[in-house]
Parts: sequence; structure tokens; C-alpha cells
Amino acid sequence: MPLRDHFRPPLSEFTSWEGIHGGWPMVIVQQLGKRLPPRYVAEPRVHLGSQVEIDVAAYDHEDVPTPSWEPNQAEPGTAVWAPAQPTLAVETELADFDEYEVRVFDLRRGRRLVAAVELISPANKDRAENRNQFTAKCAALLRQGVSLVLVDLVTVRSVNLYDELLRLIGQRDPTLNDQPPATYAAACRWRPRGASRWLEVWNHPLTVGAPLPCLPLWLADDLAVPLDLEASYEQTCRDLRIA
Repeated sequence: MPLRDHFRPPLSEFTSWEGIHGGWPMVIVQQLGKRLPPRYVAEPRVHLGSQVEIDVAAYDHEDVPTPSWEPNQAEPGTAVWAPAQPTLAVETELADFDEYEVRVFDLRRGRRLVAAVELISPANKDRAENRNQFTAKCAALLRQGVSLVLVDLVTVRSVNLYDELLRLIGQRDPTLNDQPPATYAAACRWRPRGASRWLEVWNHPLTVGAPLPCLPLWLADDLAVPLDLEASYEQTCRDLRIA
């Protein structure tokens, strides 16, 4: 069955994209449960980040005298240092972004994270700070030896986070042009080859109306299981009664 466009009419008029993103991770876990060796376990994770607008005019200008060095009454001969007032005080919160993902753990290695499937949301793509935080997270996972699968169905944002991830680590995919596709699925792993390490990628552009690919989900350097995105996607659509 083909990929639907969950972000535009007519489908977006009677079903939300949050339904497919929220339900798909559990279906992936159920299907991986039939393929994973006994030492591995998969779990879904859905976390909705809070979007906080920062008022750049909300500065704290309260006039407080800058503390100076004062003698310590409890310990003669010593002094207590007090820092100056901050040069900037802004009411805000650290960025918190959406996470729709599946994580695979190796139970024999202390429940070590070995693989992650990331379903990209519109919020992951809409702002530069969100994109930077998402790609930095992906780069950190790869550096830790965690294999990574990115799945992007978001048709209303033209950014390609796989391309931005490569740019972050100083690489380019020669199959991508100056305007890479907005929807895609890519499996990535960073593995040793002799004395060096190589980034290996299985990238597939996604097209509305076409089936989704089956990608390798790497659990170890010499062990992968098939991640059948088409099968799990269709099961999710059936469960949600999406035609």
C-alpha cells in the first residue's frame, strides 16, 4: 500500500499526523519482537516537547550593587569571593523537542542502547535551533556506536535532516542535489574498518503514493535485522482506520 500525505487535505481533514507518529513506534516494537534475538529488547518512546516563545525584551535591569571582596568572619585571613551580576538575565527554558522513536537495548551488555528509530516530526524541522538540537543528538548516538534510522514523512517542511546531519559531521551524500527531498528514510551506522571508522548509510527517498522501504537495523557490527517500514506503517494505518 502507498505512503499517504498525513499533513495535507484530504487526509489531514479527518485524521491527525500525531496519530500515525504516536502509534507507529509501538507497532514497530511489536514487529521487531518477532525478529530480535533473545538478548535484545525494543521499546517505544514518545515525548512531546514544549514550545516556549522567548520574549527578547524580558531583561532583568534591577539595579543591585556589585558585591566586592569581603572578609570571612568565620575564618580570619581568608576572603569570600562573590561573582558580579550576570550580563544577561532572560526568562526562558531550554529547548525541548518532540521525540517519536523506538530504542533497542542489548540486555547482555547492561541494557546498552544499540539502535534507535527516529520518526521526525514537524517541530524537529521548523526552527534552526530545533534542527541543530536534533542533528546533534543523532550525531552523538552515532558516535556512541548506536545505529540510527531516520524516517521523515513531513511533507510541509522542505528541510532534509539527514542532509543536515551529514553537514554537521562534515560530509555530503553525492546522491542528494541542492534541494534534497523532504521525505526520506535513512539507516546509518558508524563502524570501524581497520584503523579508521566509516559512516555507512542506506538512504531511500520517500514518495507519496509509493511503498516504504525495508532498511537494515544494525544491532552489532555483524548483525542486522530487517526493519520493514511498509509493514509497520500499514498496520498502524489499519489500527487507526486510515484508508
